[in-house]
Amino acid sequence: MTRELVLGILLEVTRDGEYSHISLRNVLNKYQYLDKKERAFITRVTEGTLEHMIEIDYIINQFSKVPVNKMKPVIRNILRSAVYQMKYMDSVPNAAACNEAVKLATKKGFHNLKGFVNGVLRSIDRGLETVVLPDDLSIRYSMPKWILDQWLSDYSHETVESMLADFQKEKPTTIRCNFRRMSKETLIEELKKEGVTVQEHPYLTYALQISDYDYLGDLESFRKGAFYVQDISSMLVGEIAKPQEGDTVIDVCAAPGGKALHIAELLQGTGSVEARDLTNYKVGLIQENISRSGMDNIVATVWDATVLDESMVEKADIVVADLPCSGLGVLGKKTDLKYKMTEQTQADLVVLQRQILSKVKKYVKPGGTLVYSTCTIHDKENMENVHWFLKENPEFQLTPIKDYLCEELQASVLEEGCLQLLPGIHESDGFFIAKLKRGNHE
Repeated sequence: MTRELVLGILLEVTRDGEYSHISLRNVLNKYQYLDKKERAFITRVTEGTLEHMIEIDYIINQFSKVPVNKMKPVIRNILRSAVYQMKYMDSVPNAAACNEAVKLATKKGFHNLKGFVNGVLRSIDRGLETVVLPDDLSIRYSMPKWILDQWLSDYSHETVESMLADFQKEKPTTIRCNFRRMSKETLIEELKKEGVTVQEHPYLTYALQISDYDYLGDLESFRKGAFYVQDISSMLVGEIAKPQEGDTVIDVCAAPGGKALHIAELLQGTGSVEARDLTNYKVGLIQENISRSGMDNIVATVWDATVLDESMVEKADIVVADLPCSGLGVLGKKTDLKYKMTEQTQADLVVLQRQILSKVKKYVKPGGTLVYSTCTIHDKENMENVHWFLKENPEFQLTPIKDYLCEELQASVLEEGCLQLLPGIHESDGFFIAKLKRGNHE
C-alpha cells in the first residue's frame, strides 16, 4: 500500500501540477493510522524521487529502449520510485523494489507492461554500479539547466555546487520557541520526553533544531503552541525589523503567519500586528497559528497586497513585505518547485513584487521601516529590486542591520541594509532581507 500511495503523490505532482508538500501532507493526514516506519517510507521515497528525478531519468534512459518522456505517466513514476529505492535506500533490497514495482503496474491496470517494467528494473539492478554520470551539474544534482545558468552568473561555481549539495541533505526541522507558553529549557525537556532529538541553533538563542519525530500533530508541545515551525532565515526578519513597544505593524503577505507572530511576540503584548493575505484559505492558516500561539496583539485579515488600502496610508511603524517569489532558496523543503518554476514566471514575479512594493510603501509612516524579503537567491528578485525601489523612492534609504545579526552572519551583509543567505554557505534556507527606512521629511 505504501508504494501505491507514493505513486499517487508522484502523479499528482508531476502530472496534475499539485505541490509535493501539500500532496504528501494530505496523504499523511488521511492515513494517520499507518505506523511510523510506513509514514517515513512514504515521505522518504516521495521526496527523494522528486529531488533526484533528473538523475533518475538519466539512469532509466541508459537501460530502457523507450525514453522516460515517452512512457505512460503511471509507468514512468513506478520506475522512478523503484530506481530511487535501488540507488538510495540500502534498507530496501533491489529485488523487492523490482517485484513491488511489477505488482503495482499490474494493480494499476498495466498487466501488459509488467514485463517491460521487470526487464528495465532487472537491467538497472545488474548495471547500476556501472553507470557513470556525466560531468554535468544538472544531472548530478537534478537541477534544471536554466536555474543553474542563472546561479552561475550570480555566484561562483564552488558556491553553486555547495548550494546544490545542501539541497539534497537531510536536515532537522527548525523551530522557534513561544515564550508565552514556556521557557526554552522547559520546551527542550518536553520535546526530549516525547522522544525528539533537540539541538540549539547557532544563530539565535530562541531557535532549536528537532529531528526523530514522526508527525508534528502527535507532539503535545506542538499542539499546545509551545513552538512554531519556522526557518532561521524567516526569524531574522523579525530581528532585523526590530519592533519597538507599541508599534503598529502590517505584514502584507503573511501566510502561514510565522513572521507576523514572531513580531507580535517581540512586541511583548503591546502594539498591534495585522497579518494579511490574499485568500480565506491562507488567512485561515494564519488564524489557526494565532489560536495555537495565545497571542492577542495580532489579527489576520484578507487583503490583496496589490490594492492600496487608503485607511492604512502612513499608519504603520513597520511594514513587512515578504513577497511572492520564485522560491528557489527553499528547494531543500519543496523539491518540486524547481520543475514548476519557469524563467517567464520568474520574470512575471519581479513585476508583481514591484507592483506590491509600490503600494505597500505608502503604509509606512515617516521615520518608519519597510522590510522586504524573499525566499529566493535570484539577484533580479533581490538586490535589483532594492536598487529599483531606492531609485523610484528617494525618501527611503537602506539602514544598517549588522547589529541585529550574530558575528557569523555579519560578513554576509550587502550594502549595509541587505542580507543574502545561501544554503550550504549559511545554516539556513536561501533567503534575502532588506531593511529600508523612510525619512521623516520627503
